[in-house]
Order: sequence, then structure tokens, then C-alpha cells
Amino acid sequence: MGKGRCKICLISSSGGHYEQLRMLAPLSKNHDLFWVTENAGYAVNADYYLLQTGLKDKTFPVKMMVNFFKSIMIWLKEKPDVVITTGTMVVLPMAFLAKFFRKKLIYIESISRRHDGTRTGRLLYKYADLFIVQWESLKKIYPNAVYGGSIY
Repeated sequence: MGKGRCKICLISSSGGHYEQLRMLAPLSKNHDLFWVTENAGYAVNADYYLLQTGLKDKTFPVKMMVNFFKSIMIWLKEKPDVVITTGTMVVLPMAFLAKFFRKKLIYIESISRRHDGTRTGRLLYKYADLFIVQWESLKKIYPNAVYGGSIY
């Protein structure tokens, strides 16, 4: 990220992925952060909310289109320098925008995955500027990843 303050988008699905991402809150000491997650129907502290969806959701394509347009609006308002995510599918539009606008994309594979990667991790591995794993065993699946240890 270099020296100086930058604008960071922290985005993930709700639940455990978001809880892992919240461990990065201390970045706010040196950078401007904004938080994006799913509207999961329970109280979560974020700046923006996208529709909750997954591949098994019959309305997945429609919800992803809505999330893509919402993500564009968020992007145009916030203009992040970096996108950091722990997954899942809800992050794809924002990850695409980071690459389109030639901004940094950092992916942190879920701590719950010790021997296999997540679907989103496997999708974003080749696009992430920095791909971090929390278990050394995942270096077999993601050989160019950086082992960062536990985010907790």
C-alpha cells in the first residue's frame, strides 16, 4: 500500500467472514476505511449493505446484478485505493471493480479452510494482488500465497 493514508474497502459476506475482517479495524489508525457486508437480517455494523445470496439461491443472478450496481454506486462515492476481503460470492462485483480500476485487491482465505480453499478464494486467487492464507497447509493449493498466520 505504500506510505501515507489510503482509502480501504473492507468487504465480505456476513457471519464468520465478516468477523474475521473486523480484526483489521486497527488499520483505521493509518488509513480511511469503509465496511461493506450483506444485509443478513441481524445487526451488523457496516457502512454499506448488499443483498445476501449464494450459488444455491434461485435468484442468485438477479441479486448479483443488483449487488453489481450497488457496488458501482459505492465505488463511485468512496473511490477506494485497496479492496480487502475474506469472501464470499457477494464480494465478486467489488473485486471486479478493483481490477477494472487498477486498484489493489487483497484476499484473505478463511481461517475455517485448513485443507481446501473456498470457491471465492479459488476464483480470486489469480486476480488478487496479495493472497493471504491463515494455514501453511493451504500453500499446497495456493503456492503463490503469503502465509500470514491467524487473523485473530
